[in-house]
Amino acid sequence: MPVQPMPPEEELSLSTLKPAQERRPRKRVGRGLGSGKGRYSGRGIKGQKSRAGSHNMRPGFEGGQMPIYMRLPKQRGSTSKDAMPIGPHRTSTVPVNLRDLDRVFDEGAEVTLESLVEKGLIKNTRTDVKILGQGDLKKKLTVTAHAFSATAREKIEKAGGKATALREPVVKKRKARKAKPAEIEREETEETPAEEEPETAGAGQAPPADEPEAGAEPETNGEAEPAAEENS
Repeated sequence: MPVQPMPPEEELSLSTLKPAQERRPRKRVGRGLGSGKGRYSGRGIKGQKSRAGSHNMRPGFEGGQMPIYMRLPKQRGSTSKDAMPIGPHRTSTVPVNLRDLDRVFDEGAEVTLESLVEKGLIKNTRTDVKILGQGDLKKKLTVTAHAFSATAREKIEKAGGKATALREPVVKKRKARKAKPAEIEREETEETPAEEEPETAGAGQAPPADEPEAGAEPETNGEAEPAAEENS
């Protein structure tokens, strides 16, 4: 296609004003079948996308069915701040082992977050760093990090170094469990001694004086019993 020569510049006036780009005509729908966009205006018959406002759905909306972010399995645990971290309360740390510190740093060096970045053990200081105890540490180091495992702290101090935590671990206070009524009763019965039972009469003890001995004749007060009348 041959290149057309540029037209001579015209003087700027109201009659020569033109847009920088050619104006595209607006698509006019619903103006009869002859226009090509009549009757259903290009939206088809019925359905959600034929309604007004149907193209302003929020991201992730799937027409009312269960969306993908709710169908996927979730992590276990509660979402409270003092429980296992999850969702907005999730915390993460970058692990650094003692074997890496022993390999990279010299004897008596001071290990800080900035020095870890310089040595290439961590990428940046935006995430908390936790020192773990894998490997052996044979050098005396002064380590400063956000957290330490019990094994790492023990090995650092055993080598003559010092471990300084930027964030001391929060010790959770356990609530005292209330004893059930059955347990309270059992404890009370264990504390109070058993009552002494009265002693029973032994076999060798004499019977009470009121009761006559077996085989003995009853005593009389000196009065003779009236003689039985003879049968005639």
